[in-house]
Amino acid sequence: MVWLYIALIAIILLFLLIIFSKLTIHLNFFHHNDNDELSVVFKLWFGLIKYTINVPLIKIDDNSPSIVLKGNTSMADSGEGESSSKVQQVDKDYIVTKLSDAKEILQHVVKMQVIVSKFMKRIVIKHFEWHSLVGVGDAAHTGIITGALWTLKGSVVGMLSNFLRLKEMPVLSVTPHFQMAIIQTRITCIIHFRIGYAILAGLKLIKFWKGGRPNLKMNTAYSKEKTKTV
Repeated sequence: MVWLYIALIAIILLFLLIIFSKLTIHLNFFHHNDNDELSVVFKLWFGLIKYTINVPLIKIDDNSPSIVLKGNTSMADSGEGESSSKVQQVDKDYIVTKLSDAKEILQHVVKMQVIVSKFMKRIVIKHFEWHSLVGVGDAAHTGIITGALWTLKGSVVGMLSNFLRLKEMPVLSVTPHFQMAIIQTRITCIIHFRIGYAILAGLKLIKFWKGGRPNLKMNTAYSKEKTKTV
């Protein structure tokens, strides 16, 4: 019986130690022309526990510089390659239902944003550096791009200061290169937060999604209509 109490106390102490511990994340990103390097280091208990993720190369498709999101849509069989059309009657009830659904979704997004923002306010940016070297081979265009980069960096820092806690002023630099075309940037960031806040935010999100899904009237009406047609 004594050993059971000792084991229970040890488990409680370990749990308290974990939730009050700070998780430190070191993020290093380096971009040079077509080569990207990303390194993320997780540290716990002053480096006693350390886990590193290294991504030596992130290659983007040469045919498209953007991110492509693929979605599959299922459609009912409409015959031999013939296109099918659906006529939707828009009346007062339809508009009211749409507005009600939009309000319901907006309320849920706001509630979720409150949970996320409260956790993000617990995240401390201990150190942030962002250095860039840019050039396009033309002095005038390089100057324009340099100014645009300064504007972008100022906006990013402003956004970070609104959502997170900056412990010190970020170190920023943009160096123009007028003789050749080059783009090079390095981002170094150190953040930390208590694991207990992350666990609490995760539990709130799970509870939110399980018990607070939006009740959309349009889906209900569509389901009833589909049941009648079947």
